[in-house]
Amino acid sequence: MPEASGSVSRALRAAAPDKLAEAADAVLRQALGAARAEVFVADYRASGLWPVLDPDRRAGGPSPAGTVAQRCFSSQQPVLDTADDGRCQAYLPVSVWGERLGVLMVDLPVAPDADTVEAARDAAGALAVAMRAADRETDRYRRVRRRERLSMAAEMQWDLLPGRSVRHGEVLLAGQLEPAYTVGGDHFDWSVDADRLTVTVLNGTGSGLTASLLTAVTVNAMRNARRSGGALVEQAELASDTIFYQHRGAKHVATLLLELDCRRGVLRAVDAGSPQLLRLRGGRVTPIALEQQLPLGMFAETRYDVQEFTLEPGDRLFVVSDGVYAAAPDEREPYGARAMARSMRATRLQPATEAVGTVMRELHAYHADADLRDDAVVVCLDWRKAGRPDDVAEQ
Repeated sequence: MPEASGSVSRALRAAAPDKLAEAADAVLRQALGAARAEVFVADYRASGLWPVLDPDRRAGGPSPAGTVAQRCFSSQQPVLDTADDGRCQAYLPVSVWGERLGVLMVDLPVAPDADTVEAARDAAGALAVAMRAADRETDRYRRVRRRERLSMAAEMQWDLLPGRSVRHGEVLLAGQLEPAYTVGGDHFDWSVDADRLTVTVLNGTGSGLTASLLTAVTVNAMRNARRSGGALVEQAELASDTIFYQHRGAKHVATLLLELDCRRGVLRAVDAGSPQLLRLRGGRVTPIALEQQLPLGMFAETRYDVQEFTLEPGDRLFVVSDGVYAAAPDEREPYGARAMARSMRATRLQPATEAVGTVMRELHAYHADADLRDDAVVVCLDWRKAGRPDDVAEQ
């Protein structure tokens, strides 16, 4: 049904930035004979899916984890929920370049054939692109995502992020910040360019708005060097000098800079502080020993060295801040001593987008679900061979 896909794209382009959900609903009613369509957006913790048209109601009610919508979001595959009377609700992932935004539900009078599912999936993809563009022009979708008020520091951190996941060839990358609504200095950044993927993870010092401002300066200094063609060393050194000449060594930022050759699986690294790098290979979690160098901004004209090692297809890398591996609630042993590796091994069959959530949930459980005492960031990177063809899951 190429005409259906084209009509959806045209309707979304013609819609106002804050009216994409209404436009999708109207055009899918006409193009596919749907009774209705709803757009669900994932919240900042990715713990629930919330409808744009009715933002106070969660998908599936108060416990969304087992709902059809959540299955679609987690698997990133279309899921069909067919009722006894033959009506069918089709759930399609609203995702673009590996970034999971939410789910599109299309309520159909009969179970759809393969062409209809494909047309609905194309509509969800077009909606994802439109929503990413509209995010610069409207606050509507961000208001749906937040289930409580963000602190000023957290507002800055989430705005600074490139996204929460990205797919680039044979690489799938995902990250998560906690506590989502009050995070201060911890952060991650990435950029894709031809066969190169650059990733940085920052373990910001301090707390609140002061930490967020320091992180913002650091990230933008590294972006400035990267966008000017600078390699990892230049990115680290420009950021370090920028921080030092602003704070004269009184403040610094622990940072791990990575650059992956996505074609060959060669990883280059500059370790400028405390974020830790671990590899999951064959069910075994192994810390990657890197040369520890000075955090960014401690001294003037600090120089940095690069290390290089090779990945194997199927390798999974985790980068975690000290708020993860050093967490020791109630004087227990640090989370990184044993529990963290167990949580990472438990992600073997999950995509990177789900793996970061698993490690974070286990971290919260380690704190007995109390508030985290420190900012925490988890980034997961998979380098693998080409995936299998997409399947449609039947409810």
